[in-house]
Amino acid sequence: MSDRHPMLAQPLRRPSAGRMAAHLGLFVLGLVVGAAGALVQAGWFPGGLLLALAGAAGAFLGGAWATRGRGGAVAGAAGWMLSVILLTASRPEGDFLFAAGAGSYAYLLGGMAVAVICATLAPVRQPGGRSVRLGE
Repeated sequence: MSDRHPMLAQPLRRPSAGRMAAHLGLFVLGLVVGAAGALVQAGWFPGGLLLALAGAAGAFLGGAWATRGRGGAVAGAAGWMLSVILLTASRPEGDFLFAAGAGSYAYLLGGMAVAVICATLAPVRQPGGRSVRLGE
């Protein structure tokens, strides 16, 4: 048996400073995309809803491709989720950003579905070196 193990059995490596900075930037991008989508989805319904979800999908999948892993999609989705959660809370004055309507619920649930889809479709880093298939 070879001393090279599958990726799951390898010890965790410390991420580089560049990778951490990229994930932090994608988190902030997710915050901005979530806030912008919350404003756009109600303004131009139904086109604004589609635009907001397409922007979220672009940020999530683009982050995954930029970092060559699922972590980029997850970082953007975490920022989006935090932004949306903070914007759903009503203020003591009675002001709110999300109305109780089909468009708001479609944005919240659709954005979560888009985040899961983009994290699933994200490219996965493969171990380098010799072929990892048996018999090759």
